[in-house]
Amino acid sequence: MSLYGQWREMLENQGTSVENQKFFENYLEKETQAYKDILATGTASLAGKVEEIAQKYDMDNVTFMGFLDGINSSFESELDLESLKEDSEINKTILLHKLYYNMLKAKANWLYGLEEWDPLLSVEERSQIRKKYNEDHRAVSNKVGRNEPCPCGSGKKYKNCCG
Repeated sequence: MSLYGQWREMLENQGTSVENQKFFENYLEKETQAYKDILATGTASLAGKVEEIAQKYDMDNVTFMGFLDGINSSFESELDLESLKEDSEINKTILLHKLYYNMLKAKANWLYGLEEWDPLLSVEERSQIRKKYNEDHRAVSNKVGRNEPCPCGSGKKYKNCCG
């Protein structure tokens, strides 16, 4: 089974046991530390073998696959996670604007609130990204008024057509 398959299996088989809770608390700590390291160094890429990068961020290979699963959509081009092995080479550029947006999308306030963002994205840039996120996730009502044109395209008023 691939490393990514092992990660997915671990997620699917999680329960409410204390052991699983500790695993995910540990994962979140390691994930947070990895992002702090990436942002603090200004590193906008992940390069090297999967096993080496996992060790660099103090993770085992399966846990690192979870990290890659989370950051994958923030790369310039996504990785094929299923095909990755311990000795697979990775060389991917991280798009910081996209990473910040994806952290907002994941509602990961412990990540998008890191002070390490300060030198990388200005307050204005982060505000613009947050504004874009809010616009993209705004609930829009498709309610049609009775005297408005019918959305079916007939040209009649809604009340005289589909209403």
